[in-house]
Amino acid sequence: MNKTFRKLWKGFWEPILSLGIFQWIVAVIMAIPIWFVYFTSVKRIKNIDVFYKYRKKPAIFVFWHGRSLMLSPIICLGGMQAYAVASRHKDGRMMAKLQRLFGLRAIYGSSHKGGVSVLREGLRVLNKGNFGICMSPDGPGGPSLRVQDGALYFAKMSGAPIIPVCYSAKRAWFQDRWDRYLLALPFNKLTVNVGDPIFVPKKCSTAEFEAVRQQVENVMVAQVREMDAEFNHPIVEQDLTAHECKKQRREAAATKKANKKKQKA
Repeated sequence: MNKTFRKLWKGFWEPILSLGIFQWIVAVIMAIPIWFVYFTSVKRIKNIDVFYKYRKKPAIFVFWHGRSLMLSPIICLGGMQAYAVASRHKDGRMMAKLQRLFGLRAIYGSSHKGGVSVLREGLRVLNKGNFGICMSPDGPGGPSLRVQDGALYFAKMSGAPIIPVCYSAKRAWFQDRWDRYLLALPFNKLTVNVGDPIFVPKKCSTAEFEAVRQQVENVMVAQVREMDAEFNHPIVEQDLTAHECKKQRREAAATKKANKKKQKA
């Protein structure tokens, strides 16, 4: 019965969610609580000078997929000029519309689909000289807390620096997803960490390229670990994928169902 209802519900909403006008409506509705959380919270931003230095210059700002939401108001109020890499999936397009409300334009594609066109368009943006790029190097489906190569190719071919950014919150709700998406609650304490610029040499060997990738990943993992530890948050798993997360939920549901049957027997 539940499966039939979910199937019908999905069949009803999916066509609607694909409509651009409906996506804009949802984006506006989503933006309201984000601003409410931001203005009712105390903010502490570490290394803000780096943000101001590169907010209108060619730079690649990277952040974990699950730590993107509350960076949007900072980008908007800080006057940042940038594009965001977004998935072509309807969810990605909806998030792109949400980001547009905060001043970020979209480059559609991912490391899996449309990678070449994204790289071409991203380099065109960086070569303008006054725009940056915002992207999650672990998306769209993981593995979590692992930096993929896309941001490094942007940096290598353009000469622009990679700047790791992360945020955490004292009062937080972690969604049961592969990226453990963090939703900050109102009347909160928000911390943001802007990392130092990391450059990728234009002429580097495969080993040197991997060394820089590992450096970026180490910095980003250290950011999230240090910031979450301040608020005693649970450790976010590394190497978790969307597929594995769904599998774990199915197994947990099956175990719960089996235990209920045993109790009734």
